[in-house]
Amino acid sequence: MLLRYPYSQLINNLIKTLPGAKWSQTHKCWHLPLQEAVYKQLEEKLKMTATLNTQMLREYLEKRKQIQATEVSEKPIELTPAQTAVYAKISNANLAELEKMILLLKGKAYSQSTITTYRNEMIQLLRTIDNNPIQALSPEQLQRYMVYAMEKEGISEHTAHSRLNALKFYFEQVLGREKFFFDIPRPKKPLLLPQVLSEEKIIVGLMSVKNQKHRALLMLAYSGGLRVSEAVAIKLTDLDTDRMQLRINRAKGKKDRVVPLSKIALEVINEYRNEQKPADWLFEGQIPGEHLSSRTAQILFKQTFSQLGIPKKASFHSLRHSYATHLLENG
Repeated sequence: MLLRYPYSQLINNLIKTLPGAKWSQTHKCWHLPLQEAVYKQLEEKLKMTATLNTQMLREYLEKRKQIQATEVSEKPIELTPAQTAVYAKISNANLAELEKMILLLKGKAYSQSTITTYRNEMIQLLRTIDNNPIQALSPEQLQRYMVYAMEKEGISEHTAHSRLNALKFYFEQVLGREKFFFDIPRPKKPLLLPQVLSEEKIIVGLMSVKNQKHRALLMLAYSGGLRVSEAVAIKLTDLDTDRMQLRINRAKGKKDRVVPLSKIALEVINEYRNEQKPADWLFEGQIPGEHLSSRTAQILFKQTFSQLGIPKKASFHSLRHSYATHLLENG
């Protein structure tokens, strides 16, 4: 909170005693942490000396409340100072358009990750155009913006595609402008080879895992070629031991599929189940009723294979690439 007032030694002395009070030599004023407790102390200190004009503070807090409403996470989010600086540049009118887009994405049942990506990419444009209405942008202006984002911001080709997809959804789905992006070129994506681990390294890595739950997770992911989001979200009812199949529900593209269930992986899973007895999810998380998070599985992979000299870019998804490659190599 930045405080401005005609010079007063009395007020200066009162503000100095508040927690976190700092003098800005650049702006020649005091500023305080934006916290409710600090504000109440400020109010109490000055009640006999000065009147607080909080109009700008109230406007800011209302905008922050609107921004937080566009967060796709169900948990309340505290904005960092960096986020606050970014969001402060978005006009209320453009913020309303962002909310429209998120509402339509949810209505069309887009995945949580897609909504998050589109929201974040849209924000990058909105912070750049300041108070200019996004609806008034022409295809030529958007094309110039994408060149600016790639040359000045240094975004990659993949990020550029994500940003174009987000903007295309807004202009064509929210505003109903058909083929609005027809003449806007897309950057050519680089053709990158996936990181593939040798069978020997995977076996050594799996054998080094002492925790039965973690070993079962990694072995199941490799033996079935699973994405990390699929591996952590397996339920006990998805294991068909009679037909030796594993059912993957609502995978990428909201499509179900069935993959072979490895006998060796099943043995490890049974040992783990007999010891820890999971109730619903095969790999339960720390929060009751929820499965293990994808982030935790990624960290587990890094910890397991980092000592085997794997490339730094290798990730949990490398198990899926390796699975497919090894199938081809073995005929």
